[in-house]
Amino acid sequence: MERKVGSSTTVTSKEVKAALEKTQTLTSEEEKVLRLRHGAGAGSKSAPLPRAAGNNQELGDELLLIEMQLMKAMRERTGQTKSASKPKAAATGANATKDKIVRALRKKK
Repeated sequence: MERKVGSSTTVTSKEVKAALEKTQTLTSEEEKVLRLRHGAGAGSKSAPLPRAAGNNQELGDELLLIEMQLMKAMRERTGQTKSASKPKAAATGANATKDKIVRALRKKK
């Protein structure tokens, strides 16, 4: 029996990256494994993210509503809304007291 010598091909990371951008049938885990195994980086950083709703307009509206609620909650939590001006006024009063104490201590020297 003779041993058959088969031909082999080399797949570059660029080819894998291009193929992964075209395909829609892989799960996210399968795509991750292929990218890690062949050293293919993620898509371009300036490319928009795929829409989770696809062509379903109702689902897209629902996701937009959830996103808006989360953004509002985040802004309130980090103090990026107009309601955040009230705590700043209280902080100004605390700074005035602190400044008064510092001035008194400086005069004491």
